[in-house]
Amino acid sequence: MRIIRGLFLSILVLILLALTFAWMQPDRYTVTRSIQIQATPEQIYPYLAAPKAWKDWSVWNQRDPAMQIQYSGPASGTGAVWQWQSRTQGNGSMRFTEAQPARLLRYELQFEGMGPPSTGSLLLEAQTGGSKLTWEMQGNNQGQLLMKLFTPFMDRMLGPDFAAGLANLKKHVEQK
Repeated sequence: MRIIRGLFLSILVLILLALTFAWMQPDRYTVTRSIQIQATPEQIYPYLAAPKAWKDWSVWNQRDPAMQIQYSGPASGTGAVWQWQSRTQGNGSMRFTEAQPARLLRYELQFEGMGPPSTGSLLLEAQTGGSKLTWEMQGNNQGQLLMKLFTPFMDRMLGPDFAAGLANLKKHVEQK
């Protein structure tokens, strides 16, 4: 009985420590990655603004070739939407909320069961010899104590996917 009580108290202390750690974390997180691409913003933009084009470069689509995708709204730009169901990548949707051709694409990303949507942007800047593309995403875990446990790790969790996606896009665009 003493061992069970000690085990119970140890587990309770660990849970309280985890919840305290989560409570102390910031509500917001940001993930940012950039890449240089030897192409003009006008050449790159169509791969960003059309949800169907993301299949050619997004690592999430490549990880699950069986991902079921539905598209709605316009084919590209503001209002374009894609929804997916995936056993390995989760279920969710992305809606393009602002599109400035050859310059900026803003989106809202929602994963099933993951709280409020994240927002993000893809910013194109013309530079000598090509373009700089910056992919940024922000999220808010306010009021979601368990999700706040992940806040300090979001950059390490999502950053490599952003970098790999940008590298795929660079390769795809520069080969064209």
